[in-house]
Amino acid sequence: EEMLAAGAPVAAHWVADRQSGPNILRNGSEAQKRFFLPRIAAGECSFCIGMSEPDSGSDLAAARTRAAPVQGGFLVNGRKIWTSNAHCADYMILFCRTGEKSEDRHAAASQFIVDLRTPGITVRPIIDLAGLHHFNEVLFEDVFLPEESLLGGLGNGWRQVSGELAFERSGPERFLSSFRLMVELTAALGPEPSERAAMALGRLVAHVMTLRRLSRSVAGMLQAGREPAVEAALVKDLGTSLEQEVVEIARTLIEDEPAPGSADALAAVLAHLVQHAPSFSIRGGTREILRGIIARGLGLR
Repeated sequence: EEMLAAGAPVAAHWVADRQSGPNILRNGSEAQKRFFLPRIAAGECSFCIGMSEPDSGSDLAAARTRAAPVQGGFLVNGRKIWTSNAHCADYMILFCRTGEKSEDRHAAASQFIVDLRTPGITVRPIIDLAGLHHFNEVLFEDVFLPEESLLGGLGNGWRQVSGELAFERSGPERFLSSFRLMVELTAALGPEPSERAAMALGRLVAHVMTLRRLSRSVAGMLQAGREPAVEAALVKDLGTSLEQEVVEIARTLIEDEPAPGSADALAAVLAHLVQHAPSFSIRGGTREILRGIIARGLGLR
């Protein structure tokens, strides 16, 4: 939270810190815990997320990558996409099918800890509209995974991934991605902003503090062993709406044009967020998926 508020780089390790580590702590074998958790804590081991697939996106239940049982382990074939930092991560927690198709789309799925140096894995870069390389497509072609790479119970993948997504969707990065823009905007407006600007900033600060309380309450539920899928989806939906709103409000309150690479902190931060803000309501689950989760949790569908 402090690093995000300061605008420090966190992407290399936050997947491991935020969700892979807690997932292993909750569902991993003793051997997996002994091997991975100290390395994650020391910053010696980074993870990426093997969830989204081509043609299914945020509909995780539509995953088709399959791990077929073979002598001594599993043979994996399939594709994952939009995999952030797969080109530099050490491991992936892979969500895939381990059983036959059934009417229950949540059945027969499992999770595996995959060493990305394993033969048969190909990582293809995806360059975003800002010209940056964060995303990747990951191909699995007859990739052998030993039995000990299975994370948690065979066929228990949906329950586990739902818990993992609660960690992913409820953390401070879901409402602090635009925080540096708020800081620079406040500084640029000075000690005596207009009434309109003061009201807008006050509303944004109130929203941030409310979301922080919501996020901390979800963290408490997770620490207690609960699975607050609805509450986490609520934090993500409201948080990304706020992050996008910050950008739009900043554009209405200042006259400066966004300028990538500018020496002016406000212009540079605004330029970065103008390019990235549209993705905030897509990454980690689209707004439509999140609202579906909330509606089901409230008994509305």
